[in-house]
Amino acid sequence: MAGDTHEPEVHREVLQRGLWFEEFEPGTRYLHRPGRTVTEADNVLFTTLTMNTQSLHLDAAWAETQPFGERLMNSMFTLATIVGASVAQLTQGTIVANLGFTEVAFPAPLYHGDTLYSETVVVGVRESASRPGQGIVTLRHVGRNQDGVEVARATRSVLMWLREAGERQALAAAGSGSARPASSGRRAAEEEE
Repeated sequence: MAGDTHEPEVHREVLQRGLWFEEFEPGTRYLHRPGRTVTEADNVLFTTLTMNTQSLHLDAAWAETQPFGERLMNSMFTLATIVGASVAQLTQGTIVANLGFTEVAFPAPLYHGDTLYSETVVVGVRESASRPGQGIVTLRHVGRNQDGVEVARATRSVLMWLREAGERQALAAAGSGSARPASSGRRAAEEEE
């Protein structure tokens, strides 16, 4: 009805979350969109926040004399961005812990003004032998620029909640009034090795 501002009764709520362990399927590729156009400000801020004094990121005159002819985006910014782009789609609220990275590579540079597109392939899944209700997912993250050139890749292992255990954990945390989980995944990396 025109002019009616009455909202319908809410009968369903959807909370954005990542995937539960059971939802990860090896061989599935997730394209994370939108891309992220990277800027000089991103580079200088990230580089100085992380106390990286590398002239290749900060000194335009010096960088012009080097093989790439200009400043490059900090590779740790690139890695953090491709992983960060995956969070909402894959691990938001369903991760226990980040276990580690292997096979990190930066096959081509990323420059100010490039647009970084990220994707993730599920490489493997297995339930944890030592942590009931949790499982290990191996992910391969790849970043490409606007021309499709691969600028970064990394393989990452994450400890994820199985649905039932994760939902119980969320209820327990909500009931205690604490945003911090009742049982921390603090030693997850040590226990899985």
